[in-house]
Amino acid sequence: MSELNTEFTFLHQPPQGRAAIRTQPDDFQVQEILGYSPEGEGEHFFLHIRKTGENTDWVARQLAQFCQVAPRDVSYAGKKDRHAVTEQWFCVRYPGKAELNWQLFGSDTIEILSVVRHPRKLRLGNLQGNRFQLRLRQVTDMAELRQRVELIRETGVPNYFGPQRFGRENGNLDRGLALLRGEFKERQRQKKGLYISAIRSWLFNRLVSQRIAGGYWHQLFAGEALMLAGSQSCFVLDQPDSATQQRLESGDVSLTAPLWGQGEPLCTDKARAWEQSQVAEYAEVAQLLEKVGLKKERRALCLRPQDLRLEPVAEDECWLKFSLPSGAFATSVLRELCQIDEPIRGMQDNE
Repeated sequence: MSELNTEFTFLHQPPQGRAAIRTQPDDFQVQEILGYSPEGEGEHFFLHIRKTGENTDWVARQLAQFCQVAPRDVSYAGKKDRHAVTEQWFCVRYPGKAELNWQLFGSDTIEILSVVRHPRKLRLGNLQGNRFQLRLRQVTDMAELRQRVELIRETGVPNYFGPQRFGRENGNLDRGLALLRGEFKERQRQKKGLYISAIRSWLFNRLVSQRIAGGYWHQLFAGEALMLAGSQSCFVLDQPDSATQQRLESGDVSLTAPLWGQGEPLCTDKARAWEQSQVAEYAEVAQLLEKVGLKKERRALCLRPQDLRLEPVAEDECWLKFSLPSGAFATSVLRELCQIDEPIRGMQDNE
């Protein structure tokens, strides 16, 4: 069992109904929203690819081999789960060379939807968000599911990092804590970053969980650091007022919690005092993250799915559809809707 507790508080009472997902790949569909159009010229080729049952990193390696370029010359904006049908963008740096016949790269599980040039590299996180279409089967309480969909439309859900961030049986957390304590070494830079990110994400989740448990989900403190909807821009609220309270409840602004690191917290006054009192319980983890050299950032507490809706298929079956911004987790929406049964598989971030 992991040393770090990954039981996080529900915003509402835990759901009683159950549903099965991922019984087959097309039950879980993700469409990446790039947020801008490639310009049509430049040394980078942007490939819009639909893949079924394939790992993002594996497809990237196959692209590098097909183009005869170094793996570092192939990039993507976010990883998508293998056990799904996903549409996402890949980028290949291919300067001064004749254009390839990209359709030769396709297969039964990989389809090239479009190819267009762009002057700049596609980098991790460089996307607007993702659209999800999830087929829920064997739904035990459709009425409760509908009610919770309506509730989430009004209130949103906690913006937790999903369990896939922590690894199977929380293995990323265990390795991350051992790494930070100097009890474990990892030579691969990517894996090292993954383990440290898991610890940072866990601390964020704990602070969000404690805010809900304390009854402060929609309570404004003096000195609160608030984030504007649809952006990463934050401002500090000197004193709570009714206008800001209304903006908070409507979703125009969101409370935030820290992604821990070095530096002074953005929040001040009572908000800072409350935050520091909660972090004190995890002083060792906070201090270890500071020693790594990470800088403090803020992340919204509340996640509001866009265009959230149910489309019935049968008495105990439906499609659940919604869109999320970059960095948000579909699992954080699902956990507030119903208890999920799915095959034991390695999941990846849909970011």
